[in-house]
Amino acid sequence: MPETATLTKNAPASPEPAGAQQDAPVKGRSLWSDAWRDLRRNPLFLISAVLIVVLLVMVAFPGLFTSASPRDGDLTKHFQGDPNYGHLFAADWFGYDGQGRSVWARMVHGARASVVVGISVTVLVTLVGGTIGMLAGYFGGWLDSVLSRITDIFQGIPFMLGAMVVLTTFAERKVYVVIAALLFLGWTQVARIARGAVITVKQQDYVQAARSLGASTSRILLRHIVPNALAPVIVVATTALGGYIGAEATLSYLGIGLSEPAISWGIDVAAGKDALRTAPHILISPAIMVSITVLAFIMLGDAVRNALDPKSR
Repeated sequence: MPETATLTKNAPASPEPAGAQQDAPVKGRSLWSDAWRDLRRNPLFLISAVLIVVLLVMVAFPGLFTSASPRDGDLTKHFQGDPNYGHLFAADWFGYDGQGRSVWARMVHGARASVVVGISVTVLVTLVGGTIGMLAGYFGGWLDSVLSRITDIFQGIPFMLGAMVVLTTFAERKVYVVIAALLFLGWTQVARIARGAVITVKQQDYVQAARSLGASTSRILLRHIVPNALAPVIVVATTALGGYIGAEATLSYLGIGLSEPAISWGIDVAAGKDALRTAPHILISPAIMVSITVLAFIMLGDAVRNALDPKSR
């Protein structure tokens, strides 16, 4: 008995589970995962996201918001401004314009032209300006000098004045013409931001290591440069999107952007300026839609900038 007790006492204890001895390793988070975590907690981002989602649904499915035609008018309702608030999607919720057309229906259908122009210009500006800035920043030398001087020339042209001059050369100004005019003058800011970001990234150790290991230029650009230089470009593009929507509305208001029979908030604001005293709802309603849309995208850009900026954390 004593020997048995001694053996039991000196027997090694059973090994503890690995989880009890040490904590499981914590997986490192990337800049994008940290940014998404911050965005989900940002009220500014949530409010702007809800507004933008509603706007995109309105653009894609205007029939969900109104059954009235934005082009068919009834002259017996000329400048009728007694809104009907009894039904959310009523045709006369915001009254009628000078041709007896539903202001609410034109607001709903006018969102498509403004948003399509804004998003299209933003995507194209990001691609064109980002490519030019990436090539200038990565290769440097004479290519950087040439592209930088071209960028300086275009950046020296006032944006709205240049767009007005370009658009007046076209007899018929459709959506793609307005997109091309805004793209022609709007890529310079993205190019400068992309150039600076690429110059910073290409000096990092991991890029130097990939180059010393014999990685091709295309692999270095696509696998190392672009993903790590993309954050500031996205911030600039997101903030500029609202500005492009406002630019389209401004050009249409001045009569050198989209024109009838196109439906645009800027066209409706221009049509309502002559009846501001007698029927202010014709001007105020689309102007409010432009303001809300631009504000939503600017709020989104601010939230994305704060989430992608490491200094803010």
